[in-house]
Amino acid sequence: MAIRIVDVTDDATFALLPPCADPGFDHRSCDYWEDADRGSRAARLSWLSASSEVPAAKPKPRNPFGGDTEPAFNPFAAASTGPAFNPFATDDDAPFNPFAPRPKAAPAVGGDALPKLRLLARGAAVFGSYAKVLLADEQPAAYVQFGPLSAYPRAMRTRDLYPRLPSSPLPAVITCIATTAAARRHGYAGRLVEAVCDDLARRGFSAVEAYPEVGAPPEATSAAQPAFWTRLGFVVAAPDERYPVLRRELA
Repeated sequence: MAIRIVDVTDDATFALLPPCADPGFDHRSCDYWEDADRGSRAARLSWLSASSEVPAAKPKPRNPFGGDTEPAFNPFAAASTGPAFNPFATDDDAPFNPFAPRPKAAPAVGGDALPKLRLLARGAAVFGSYAKVLLADEQPAAYVQFGPLSAYPRAMRTRDLYPRLPSSPLPAVITCIATTAAARRHGYAGRLVEAVCDDLARRGFSAVEAYPEVGAPPEATSAAQPAFWTRLGFVVAAPDERYPVLRRELA
């Protein structure tokens, strides 16, 4: 059987996302990891329309002592034609560095793209792809979602529960690994994880983490079971009866 792994970067590759084993869930409309407060794995037909909107971030509370929301004009301030440099910026909003190697050109995803595709494309220009699909004889069989920790607030919240985890350098994360019901027990999910680990090592990450849910049915969990990860060289970095942290160091 011919195996091919593709990065999800545009409309054509997004269309390859396989169906979830449980029809109540849908990779194409899942924002469970991207939205720590209201995220859902549910199948939402409204998200399969290009006119759908990604839920907006919560507005910052108004400062009653801050005056207007716009800063007052300062005639003595130096003019600026671009955003100020932020030393604490994440991978998704890092400023242009003329001395750094230029990132590979990424396919453009327009503002009219499907909501989930826009979420997956947020850091494409800096980080690269956030998802891969495994094709078996050109049929979608497995799906994986991953990326920098900063891209997935729910993963950051989960990790905050375990202060003993290494805080520097921060790991990459694999948030979702899934195989279609018809493609089970062929090792496809493991092959996808290995491909992601190789990819992340090339991108400069020294470790990757996953956050499985103990006891959840295979069709109802986005991060598999702990035993799946330990078979692939992950170790339990933070034990927990329900949400352990599995970690693998990257060569």
